[in-house]
Parts: sequence; C-alpha cells; structure tokens
Amino acid sequence: MSHTQPEPGSGFRTQNIDPGGVPRLVAALDMQETNPGVRRLRAWAHEALAPRAGERALDIGSGTGSTTRALAAAVGSTGSALGVEPNPGLRTIAQERAAEAGNAARFTDGDALSLPVPDASVDVVWCERVLQHLAEPDKAVAEMARVLRPGGRVALLDTDWATTILHPGDPEIMAALTSGALTGAANPYAGRRLVGQLSAAGFVVDDRGSQALLQDHRSVVWPLIRMLGESAVRRGALTEAQRDRAYADLTEAAEQGALHMSVTMFAVVAHRPE
Repeated sequence: MSHTQPEPGSGFRTQNIDPGGVPRLVAALDMQETNPGVRRLRAWAHEALAPRAGERALDIGSGTGSTTRALAAAVGSTGSALGVEPNPGLRTIAQERAAEAGNAARFTDGDALSLPVPDASVDVVWCERVLQHLAEPDKAVAEMARVLRPGGRVALLDTDWATTILHPGDPEIMAALTSGALTGAANPYAGRRLVGQLSAAGFVVDDRGSQALLQDHRSVVWPLIRMLGESAVRRGALTEAQRDRAYADLTEAAEQGALHMSVTMFAVVAHRPE
C-alpha cells in the first residue's frame, strides 16, 4: 500500500534533531520503558534473538541505551555491544547511564542508512522503532544484511500506527481522530512490513510476535490525544465541535475506568543464511 506522507516532525530523525527537545525525548523513551506491552515484546524478542557470550551486538537507534546495555550484559566481557544513535543528546544520556551502571555498552554517532561498521562484522542486530521514521526503510534493512555475518541474527521491532484504537465514542469520529497517527511518521505501516522487508533483503524469518501497547484505562494521554485532535481539525477530518465531543467522551470514559487506547507493535527475528 502506498501512502504519501508530509515530512514528519519526529525528533528522532537526523535532519530534525533539536537539542532543546532532548529532555522531552528522554522522558518519552523512559515512559515507554515502563509500558508492560513494550517490556513483554522486548523480552520475547531478546529470547528469540538469543545473544550469546563473546558475540558482537549492534543496536540501531539506541536512544537512551537500555537495550544496548541488555545486549552488553548478554554478550559479556568477551563480546561487545555498540549502540548507533544520531542524536548527540540521547547518546550522551546513554553513555552516562552505561557508566553509572558499570556496563560495557559503547555508543557512536551513525545513521541506519549508513551504519559505521564493516561488512560481515556483527553477530546480532537489534533495531526497535526506527524504521517507522525512515522514508526509505528498505535501505536500512539492506544495511543490516551488509553488516551481519553469514548466520548472524536480527530482531526488528516496530509499530503499525494504523492499528491505533480509541474507544468509546462515535466510531467515525474516533476513526478520523486516530487517522492522525498516520501523519506523524514517514513509514506509519512499519510493523506490517517487517517480514516482507527482511525476506526481500535475503533473510530467513525465524519467528514473529506482536503486542498491543495498552494505555491506562483510567486516564487520557492528553499530549497525544491533543496532537491527534489538532491534526484532524487541520486536515479537515473533524470539525472543532466533533473534536471537542471526542475529548469529552474520552474524559468521561477515563473517569469511569472504561477507556481503551492501544496501538500494536510487531517483532520479527530472522537470520542471514550461511
């Protein structure tokens, strides 16, 4: 499915990096760390990827470095774990946290489309919620194939923003509201594309998993909801009155403990043939 997108404003993309936005990004990433769905899918993917002592691990789009640290712990002192992160502010946070934890994870500047490591030099690759920010995700997957040795493994985890659900409320109004989630990423259907992209790059798919990321049913995530509402009005998908009605319905549902807000994230583990 083709979908023309405006230039997204994600601060995770190199050309959009705003040093002043680092605290907001760190807060968002730290909040995601506590989401039970994220934690379950990460645990499943880590077990399926099975990084072993002595291996060389690469974490693409390492953010604050939590997964890089987990990989470093898994490969031990005889292995290595390198996080590639284009945002210098996030990279600094990652380095500080690794040092504080006495963890051997290392971090370097780099881009998913041009990884700063040699051909066939890596045993395991982890790439989480990066492809959704890329207009050319296939090139990033090809880069993963380049750096992995024959037999090397990769874990891709990403969101499919078309799976966003908001309930209760008028179904048509809620559909118009959630459609705004498709305008905030260069590759909003990333989750459903993972298997095909890996296969096209020559990987053999070993396992697949998914997890609905559920928000608290007792409170509205207002920063996200307001962003979606403003987008819907700006695009003409909703009137201001319809937007405000949706806000009221969601507020009432949260007060009654009846709110449902979710989006689904997918994970695929594959290997490069020998």
